[in-house]
Amino acid sequence: MSLISMEFTVFVLFSAAGYYLIPRKYQWMWLLGFSYVYYISGGIRAACFLLFTTVTSWLAGIGMEKVSGQEKDRKKAKQKMRQIVACALILNFGILGVLKYTNFAIDTVNHLAGAELDMMQLLLPLGISFYTFQSMGYILDIYWGRTKAEHNLFRFALFVSFFPQILQGPIGRFSSLSTQLYESHSFDRKRTEQAALRILWGYFKKMVIADNAVIFVDAIFDHPDIFDGLGVVGVLAYSIQLYCDFSGGMDVVIGIGELFGIKLDENFCRPYFAVSITDFWHRWHITLGTWMKDYVFYPVSLSGWMKGFSGFARKTFGKQTGRTLPICLANIIVFLVVGIWHGAAWKFIIYGLYNGLIIAFSGLMAPSYRKWKQALHISGDSRGFHLFQIARTFILVNISWFFDRATDVPSALLMMKNTLTRFDLRQILDPGIEIGEASGTTYTIITLVVILGGCLLVFAVSLLEEQGRKLPEIFEKQHWLVKSAVYLCLILALPALGQPSGEAGGFIYAQF
Repeated sequence: MSLISMEFTVFVLFSAAGYYLIPRKYQWMWLLGFSYVYYISGGIRAACFLLFTTVTSWLAGIGMEKVSGQEKDRKKAKQKMRQIVACALILNFGILGVLKYTNFAIDTVNHLAGAELDMMQLLLPLGISFYTFQSMGYILDIYWGRTKAEHNLFRFALFVSFFPQILQGPIGRFSSLSTQLYESHSFDRKRTEQAALRILWGYFKKMVIADNAVIFVDAIFDHPDIFDGLGVVGVLAYSIQLYCDFSGGMDVVIGIGELFGIKLDENFCRPYFAVSITDFWHRWHITLGTWMKDYVFYPVSLSGWMKGFSGFARKTFGKQTGRTLPICLANIIVFLVVGIWHGAAWKFIIYGLYNGLIIAFSGLMAPSYRKWKQALHISGDSRGFHLFQIARTFILVNISWFFDRATDVPSALLMMKNTLTRFDLRQILDPGIEIGEASGTTYTIITLVVILGGCLLVFAVSLLEEQGRKLPEIFEKQHWLVKSAVYLCLILALPALGQPSGEAGGFIYAQF
């Protein structure tokens, strides 16, 4: 059931209406039922994997709590808990790895060894990366004493399967999300209005901007030999598509959560205003970044072998560099994992390493940067330098998008080369660009105007938010006629300016 389908809209409206009509003590059960109905609509086999992760994670949490309470020897208790954690992580990440990366491994072996192994027909359950990461975070939080185990299996099942977020996040934490899921909520007009506005805004970004931008993205990236002069246009269009698709999806998901009185974690904070790659990842897919920081970066940084490497680095390279190198190495490992998480292909591994290496290099060069700025009399607080940092970061991010979207690594490198050597903007005026033989969709100058107009609107809203203006509060103070006009414009824009039904794609991150 696609998030942009009429069936999903009816599903959400019916579930939200019933949520406030039934007795409040049953509200969480209502959400659980609708969450499983939603997920099972995508296939009963996929639901079996979801159920497996739910049950094993719940049993692991109960098991660790039981060991902690019964075992008097703290060392033995920690050892047993560690065994339970290891078992749960191996089982669940093992399933994720087999289903998502087996064919990638087979393809790599075929290329390296000249073998002819057949690819396997494997089911990839919707949202498996998101609900696996969320569940494993819960297990590790119990192990580290950050949260208590949930004893009610059905309540825990709701935490894993809450339908607005299961397909594309945000990745929730049990300590903050569970309380909201299980407590009762009463209908609130103000909250509902703001939720509706955010949902419509999300659909606008997705259907009006992203789904129009994809025409250029697919044409240029899928046919780099034909449109070899438009590499920069393709990557900029992909930058627009990806941002509006993902942030729009998050607006829809978070808005639906607010319909039920549940505030999901924010996953975007105007990432194209970032002043460094590190800042970008603090703003883009925030919950994935914090998950990686808490469950990969810190464990790696504090591990015994990393402490040994730190000692070696200090003796070899000096105190300053020796202190920085382990952090750099941990960042590279984190972004290698981020790349692998994004997909089963070498281009995603390169994508992750590209980001990790830039962050690591920036960390090593930080003292030199400070000296250069001082020598050149550059004020870090000046508006000009701030704009330079934003532009520099945007360029670096768009270079990474070549690897993220291109068919493979050679195609990405070829497109980057052509961007510098064969740039020809006249190709964009050709009205016959097709995004594929199947759909045969073409673009017009009107499509360009819609995309650019939508981007200007998104930029204006983002700029106000970056300046600290709270738009929901401003909107709430407006006359009801003004608010009604905004709702009406957004609703009418979807069919009028969006791609025709059947040609708009689903949300990109729902494929993870």
